[in-house]
Amino acid sequence: MLEIKWFKHLPSTHQYLIESIKNKTITPPLAVCASFQSAGVGSRGNPWEGDEGNLFFSFCVETKQLPKDLKLESTSIYFSSIMKEVLEELGSSLWLKWPNDFYIKDKKIGGVITTKISDVIIGSMGLNILHAPAEYGTLDVTIHPEKLVLLFLEKLGKNYSWKKVFSKYKIEFENNLGFAFHLDGRIVSLINAKLFNDGSIEVENKRVYSLR
Repeated sequence: MLEIKWFKHLPSTHQYLIESIKNKTITPPLAVCASFQSAGVGSRGNPWEGDEGNLFFSFCVETKQLPKDLKLESTSIYFSSIMKEVLEELGSSLWLKWPNDFYIKDKKIGGVITTKISDVIIGSMGLNILHAPAEYGTLDVTIHPEKLVLLFLEKLGKNYSWKKVFSKYKIEFENNLGFAFHLDGRIVSLINAKLFNDGSIEVENKRVYSLR
């Protein structure tokens, strides 16, 4: 299992790892968790903040530690699918909206962002376990963030193949069809999206990956 660093507060677990890797002050694999973050980063650079009791979690691995059949542009899907399986085993009805969002019914409760620096992949997760702004939702099962991190890292360490993970993901992809995502600064409907086996989709005659 990855070494875990626990912090009471960080501005952003994701930025902490980016800066540490660039400065060569840490060596992957490593996970970082904070009880509270004040300047968290979500998708498209949007802020992702929250109160203590929610999940603020980042980790880094070398690309060679990931499954050989995983296209690196789809690592967000891979990581989010593993977390979904953990939560599903705890009784959650969470589902994944392409490319990187956690949903309960029609409410976003969190997401995953992924950054590649040289041969290192940084994955970061935010999840509303206890608290959420009015337009968002919260997790439908009770679990402490520390326990959730341990369960996720244990499952991540099994190094499931992309084929195995994707076989479950594609079954539920139809849940996306009533939703939309951001592409090139526009909101694009997923109603006619075509999902490919490498995790990419085709919309408006354009091939799009989750890591872009």
